[in-house]
Amino acid sequence: MIYLDYAATTPLDPTVIEEMYNFMKSCYGNPSSKYYEQSEQSKTAIRTARERVANLFNCKPEDILFNSGATEGNNFILKGIADAYKHKGQHIITSVAEHKAILSTCKYLETQGYDITYLPVNKQGVVELESLEKAFRNDTILVSIMWANNEIGSINDINTISKKCKEQGILFHTDATQIVGKLPIDLKQIEVDFLTCSAHKLYGPKGIGATFIRSSKYGRKPKITPLIHGGAQENGLRAGTESLHNIVGFGKACEISQSEMNNYIKHIEAIENDIIEQLKTLPTIQFNSPKDNKIPGIINFSIPGINNEFAIKMLSEHYSISSGSACAIGEPSHVLKELGNEESDYFRISLGKFTKNIDITEMVNTLKQFT
Repeated sequence: MIYLDYAATTPLDPTVIEEMYNFMKSCYGNPSSKYYEQSEQSKTAIRTARERVANLFNCKPEDILFNSGATEGNNFILKGIADAYKHKGQHIITSVAEHKAILSTCKYLETQGYDITYLPVNKQGVVELESLEKAFRNDTILVSIMWANNEIGSINDINTISKKCKEQGILFHTDATQIVGKLPIDLKQIEVDFLTCSAHKLYGPKGIGATFIRSSKYGRKPKITPLIHGGAQENGLRAGTESLHNIVGFGKACEISQSEMNNYIKHIEAIENDIIEQLKTLPTIQFNSPKDNKIPGIINFSIPGINNEFAIKMLSEHYSISSGSACAIGEPSHVLKELGNEESDYFRISLGKFTKNIDITEMVNTLKQFT
């Protein structure tokens, strides 16, 4: 089996497994307890992991909050800001190409009286600044635009978008789940207010993620209503006993990602270029991912007239590839629909650091049977 669905989830890095295993064997104390050694070891482990995540983002460790993943983080930011700033306005801006975790949350907020503007995307799948600026209103309290698209890999100009929002005094959030670990992120240079991500997209464990909440130079953070109430964990913003082994694994995955970044990009781009050349032998193939301004490792393509679900089942004995976002199984792609692809059926090959130079002749020949 050749695994080609890294955009859905990545396997655990062996070093991450080792770090988590050793930690689970030796440390089980509750970090909220006091004074005794097991508790202090747990506190230290969380502090180290927080520093490792912060180092990957080039931000302050105290601006990193641990949670269960990007879906929780997205819900936390959208609902929390909507509630905390409703006295200032009830208008939120996002895009039509966002992940379901954003779009479904926005649909929920509409039922609570909030007004949501869904910005269109261009043929490359990115938000154009002109449409964003036209959507700004006096009662706009939050803009949420994904950094990189999970289906086609296109990258939004988050640096400029965040600056435009700052000029208007509007808070800005980005779902960075697909770009974290694949390209460098420098939050000292790119002044987003909030960022969300999941560990299982960068060779860490499932069930853990982080939300970045920027603090001012005076240490103050934007007001936000917690999604989960209870204890005072994570500065009172995310209650519940911390998932220690997952946090440790996440931190280690970030440390590894930072050290491997340059080699990772070169490795993925070389394999991607080779696979695209092999796919080009399919006579009716249409590539949906942009050629430029994309994260390395996502190849999205359509073959008119082919039922992608049926073809992928035919290939599943030897290849793990995707027919859509893992969070939208059985639904047509809303992203491709917005790009003008009426069929909205696609194949997504996504590569990772364990992908080797591969021959996909068998895949190509199988697909040719349907053309």
